[in-house]
Amino acid sequence: MRINLKVTRQFFDRGAVMSALDKATQRVFARFGAFVRRRAKSSIRKRKRTSAPGQPPSSHTGLLKKFIFFSYDREAQSVVIGPERLNQKSGDAPPALEYGGTSRVTEGGRRTRIIPVRERPYMGPAFEYEQRESLPKMWRDSVTK
Repeated sequence: MRINLKVTRQFFDRGAVMSALDKATQRVFARFGAFVRRRAKSSIRKRKRTSAPGQPPSSHTGLLKKFIFFSYDREAQSVVIGPERLNQKSGDAPPALEYGGTSRVTEGGRRTRIIPVRERPYMGPAFEYEQRESLPKMWRDSVTK
């Protein structure tokens, strides 16, 4: 790793180092968020049949794939990646797909029933893969002058 630093009176210029590190962190985390988002979206296949438990979910309407986003938080120096809540009344489908649980389904516009959902992870595996394969390469040589 190559780091260019200004030396001031035999000490590192702390401001320059912190500035370079902050810029690198923002750049790497933003790229990482984009990579995880892309991998999660590509794991969700649009098809009519239901996916097997333990496999990424099928997208019947395309909404789940369409509403996966990421955002870098400067204050916390972190990236948030995941699906946006799709509906004000029952935004429980994405977490139920990822971790298992229950989800509310409205039929015929009025009747609502709760159905059990077995886990079909899509965000966790995408995060794990990109963390293992891409993140070290992104950090390498990321801190420069």
